[in-house]
Amino acid sequence: MSSKLLVIIATGDKAKALTGLMYAKNAIKREWLDDVKVVYFGPSEQLIYSDTEVANAAIELAGMGESYACKAISDREGISEKIDGMGVRVEYVGSIISEYIQQGYVPMVW
Repeated sequence: MSSKLLVIIATGDKAKALTGLMYAKNAIKREWLDDVKVVYFGPSEQLIYSDTEVANAAIELAGMGESYACKAISDREGISEKIDGMGVRVEYVGSIISEYIQQGYVPMVW
């Protein structure tokens, strides 16, 4: 059985977001799991746009695997282009999250 994780960063709290990003990065780097996907959803999108430390962590993680941000929210906030420029795919994530869960990914929400 494969071990697949869907890390959803939804918090606007910097410390909590960085903790989730650190776990995702280490899970990929150290191959703790077979596959790790990351989704930014809600307040975390403004955080990766406005906080340099969180932005750098998101950019690093985007270079390691698939990461997405919610297009509906980032469009509403006017930050879609900036997030896309960080290497994070800007998509409508409701169906993406649902598909990953259907494929057996375990959601971990930060």
